[in-house]
Amino acid sequence: MSNVSRIMPCSVNLLSVGTKNEKEAMTATAMFISEDPPLFVVSVQKHILAHEFIEKTGQFVLNIASTEQVKLAKQLGVTKPKAVDKFKEYAVATERAVVVEPPVIRGSFASIECKVITSFPAGNFTVYVAEAVNYKVNEKAKPIIWCQNRYYALGEEET
Repeated sequence: MSNVSRIMPCSVNLLSVGTKNEKEAMTATAMFISEDPPLFVVSVQKHILAHEFIEKTGQFVLNIASTEQVKLAKQLGVTKPKAVDKFKEYAVATERAVVVEPPVIRGSFASIECKVITSFPAGNFTVYVAEAVNYKVNEKAKPIIWCQNRYYALGEEET
């Protein structure tokens, strides 16, 4: 049953968290649960640094990965010791977010700045429901999805 989650196509997000002095990133999936207000849900393992930062700040950025970021998505999907600076190790380019503290990851299809409005435990994870407080889209980039442990570029619209 552990592979059942791999059959559902899902978004690929480079979740960035942190403060002005500390930051962390991980690969995550997310989904929207409401358009008005714009609400998103993401789950984060309780034992990792990203969880610690979200608990501390109540903020994160969902950087929707682009076709140029498949390698980075794979790298950030591997759990590393807390002492490892993934931004330096993988040369992750960032810029300041407009509303929240965590950085925006450059090269993403889009970046959605979020503030947590509620959370609840689910096994070894915490599920966060967050409201989008700012966003930007890179119209030149193409987003990717993940399905059956593979990454795919989104293609043409089906009618």
